[in-house]
Amino acid sequence: MTISPQAQALLDRDAKAVAGIEKLRFFPIAIEKGKGSWLTEVGGRKLLDLSSTWTACGLGHGHPKIIEAMVKAAQSPAGAGGLSAAHPDSVGFAEDLLAFTPGECERRVYFGHSGTDANDVIFRAARQATGKKRIVTFKLGYHGGLGVAMKVSDVHIAAGAEADPDLFLATYPNPFRPHVAGDDPIAASVAASIAEIDRELAKGDVCCLMAEPILSDGGMIIPPKGFLTALLATCRKHGVLLAVDEVKMGLGRAGVMHAFQLDGIVPDIVTFGKLIGGGLPLSAAVAPAWVIDGPAASALLTTAGNPICTAVGRQVMRTLVEEDIPQRSARAGKRFVSGLKELMKDSPVIGDVRAEGLAIGLELVTDKESNTPDRALATKVVYRAFELGAVVHYVGGNVLEITPPLIINDEEIDLAVDILGKAIADAASGKVSDEAVAPYAGW
Repeated sequence: MTISPQAQALLDRDAKAVAGIEKLRFFPIAIEKGKGSWLTEVGGRKLLDLSSTWTACGLGHGHPKIIEAMVKAAQSPAGAGGLSAAHPDSVGFAEDLLAFTPGECERRVYFGHSGTDANDVIFRAARQATGKKRIVTFKLGYHGGLGVAMKVSDVHIAAGAEADPDLFLATYPNPFRPHVAGDDPIAASVAASIAEIDRELAKGDVCCLMAEPILSDGGMIIPPKGFLTALLATCRKHGVLLAVDEVKMGLGRAGVMHAFQLDGIVPDIVTFGKLIGGGLPLSAAVAPAWVIDGPAASALLTTAGNPICTAVGRQVMRTLVEEDIPQRSARAGKRFVSGLKELMKDSPVIGDVRAEGLAIGLELVTDKESNTPDRALATKVVYRAFELGAVVHYVGGNVLEITPPLIINDEEIDLAVDILGKAIADAASGKVSDEAVAPYAGW
């Protein structure tokens, strides 16, 4: 594929001006604009978006209701944040989120800029409120790219980041790759994970356990039914706060409004990000008042509670309900998965297709007998999909993370399946060179 001169010029400027420390690139893409489920490159080529900017644009690009809320708020904003003043949309956003999120006690809302800071604040607040230091998260998990949130994210730790000294990494059960053998290895793996966590919580020094309802960046791992229920029961047994990180997989993505509802639980703490801002920087945490109502000024972000962002966040919640986004996601996901499983029947390198709604993982392997993860193939598949006209990334080394806008239509789904099928076949047959993908390391 030949990159347009206009796109190449922008990529060259990007290389000279933007810090590499914040880049995660999989192919030479330079985007000019987006609409619905489509992105347009500089130079005019259109690409079907199967990532939604890592789910942040979950309502698609340029949703009219989001534009309306954004423009209205920007015309006469009440300052730039809620740090030292209340304004209608910061308070309204918190009230709306409390009503929107299941809970069983008096709660408060923290709002920030990204899932990273929402999770970081929860970890720090839990330590302060409980007087305990230890945190439990999961192997292959991701909760943020800065601070404590980064230090308890195994995706970063495995890449060489410093781990928090008071962290325990538990084993997340993976139905495709059970870590315990037996007549029922999946059930045995769940039992082993819960027993491992039970032993840690019994030590009495854990302030918080944070779990992803679907372990996304670690490989789109969907836990067996009942795992979150058992996890909550274990936390309750030991009086430990259970926080569920809904930043990436929540808000309709999994075919239900909150991904933790897949197991019918109500956690103590829920964190939000990405889609909640409709493409703007916005995050939130809903937690018991005794955890996050103080000390005052212990989580300072000048523009947190920004009136434009919170106005958009309120509209996002309304749109999720008004357009029945969870149900649309569930229906679209079934169509998408049906197409991918048809591809799987004839492909020697598709080891697994798993999904809840439009949270879809397609695992690439060297062969179906060994199910050996094939990272090199994943690198080439996402590159080839880009060449063929779709944006998709891989996670966990060898799993295509398919998270399109939740407003994707049937025609677009069928086109996506066709592109992915061709990309996998082309990459497996050697049509993508090592030299082409070498500059794009991804994870």
